[in-house]
Amino acid sequence: MSERMIGHDEAWRIWRAAIAGERMHHGWILAGREGLGKASFARAAAAELVAEPGVPQPPVEAHPDILTLFPLPANDDEAKKRDEGKPYQLKRSISVDQVRALQRRLTTRPTLGRRRAVIIDSADLLEKSAVNALLKSLEEPPVGTFFLLVVHALGRLLPTVRSRCTVVRFHPLSASDVSRALDHAAPELDAETRKGALAVAGGSPGAALAFAAQDLGKAQALFARIVEHGDPDLSLRGALAGALGARPDRERIAAAIEAARMTVVGALDRVDDAAKVRLVEVHARLVRLAGEAPIYNFDPSMLTMEIGSLLASAAPTREGAR
Repeated sequence: MSERMIGHDEAWRIWRAAIAGERMHHGWILAGREGLGKASFARAAAAELVAEPGVPQPPVEAHPDILTLFPLPANDDEAKKRDEGKPYQLKRSISVDQVRALQRRLTTRPTLGRRRAVIIDSADLLEKSAVNALLKSLEEPPVGTFFLLVVHALGRLLPTVRSRCTVVRFHPLSASDVSRALDHAAPELDAETRKGALAVAGGSPGAALAFAAQDLGKAQALFARIVEHGDPDLSLRGALAGALGARPDRERIAAAIEAARMTVVGALDRVDDAAKVRLVEVHARLVRLAGEAPIYNFDPSMLTMEIGSLLASAAPTREGAR
């Protein structure tokens, strides 16, 4: 069993029952927090959907009947990095031009069989005009075309889109399932990194893998010290800036915010009621910061300081009691 099959038995049951039925719904929303494996599920589900008995099927990435929309490279330089197989930055949204280009492809029949799958990863990133354009396809779907919308925050999706789709909810995995997924995807991790990744996972294999890939062990240790002891002389926040680096990219910042959030969650069981109130407030502000960071051009050093200051405000110190 591959890592993308771990922990989502109910989602697979719903999907396969629909495929086996006589009238499968054309629109599907795969909803749940980021990092649970929804996109991997979408790719595997799409492969099952388009498969035809006796017809050889190419890999998902090269399949003519599996179309995927996701943000393009941020600029020409980032596109060049992509073409060279190097890490590259993405744009912050999926444009209306991308949706319209997709719709032009939907005017033809599927290539290898009766069905075509369209994956949007993720629908949270669609521009407003792109959502409106997509609605036309959801309202009048081409014959044999099925849409799988990966959604991290269902509440941000327009009701008109939700009403035209079947929603499948993805829930955090058990600790044992996250451990299995981590072992499968990154068996090379040393014991310390693996322990830290599991500590901040919160049921999300993606969060665990991002933590490991970004080498956030030192930063997470500082998060924990700030939450527990505060940072009255700003020394820990200074060390945190060094641990995260002078110019962390968006992926590193996102992983750091998630690690900070899970550090707060882990502290909830060890404090009194008054401290829990502060931790809950800090958790909400970190969630908000995670949503804002990909959209706004924050100065990385100021963003690092903001994370540290939020954690310090939860500590049982004079700074936290303000």
